[in-house]
Amino acid sequence: MNFSSKSLHTGFFLVFLTLSQSTFAQTEPETFTAKNAVYLEVGGSSGRYAVNYSKIFHQKGKLKLNASAGFTMWHHRINSKTTWLPAIPLEFSGFWGKSNHHLEVGLGLFTYLERVPVIKSGSFEVTDKVGFSAGMSTRLGYRYQKPEGGFFFRIAYTPLINTPIGGGDGWYFFPYWAGISFGKSF
Repeated sequence: MNFSSKSLHTGFFLVFLTLSQSTFAQTEPETFTAKNAVYLEVGGSSGRYAVNYSKIFHQKGKLKLNASAGFTMWHHRINSKTTWLPAIPLEFSGFWGKSNHHLEVGLGLFTYLERVPVIKSGSFEVTDKVGFSAGMSTRLGYRYQKPEGGFFFRIAYTPLINTPIGGGDGWYFFPYWAGISFGKSF
């Protein structure tokens, strides 16, 4: 990660803290009765696409805290066969705003299985195996969600950081990544 990405993440964190501190001085907005949501996300914290479930677990003023988990299958070519392997995105986010419109800031972790090439010593033959990998994501975006439930929508800037877990080559930062989600809150 270079200096500019660290500065960007620090800036997002400071904006989130400033907004959440001003929340406590405000009058109480509507309480969300629709604390659950099911939605499809394309791009975003899953890296590609995922079906997700989320739950608001804390509300105080205009600030709501949310946790989500999802599931997806990614295809890989392993030993000349197409294989579908699972990926699981997890995310913790806070959103701030009144009524239906919110600023959302979050951090995520996505774990997945992937194709890992293996070189046999002696023969230098390359074969494939399945390996575990993980990455991290951040979120800064807009969230549309009615307090009483119904249509759910969000769009966000979601840069990804891939980790070298499971024999990967190293850390990779993908600064140009975004996501869009739509579904239903209840």
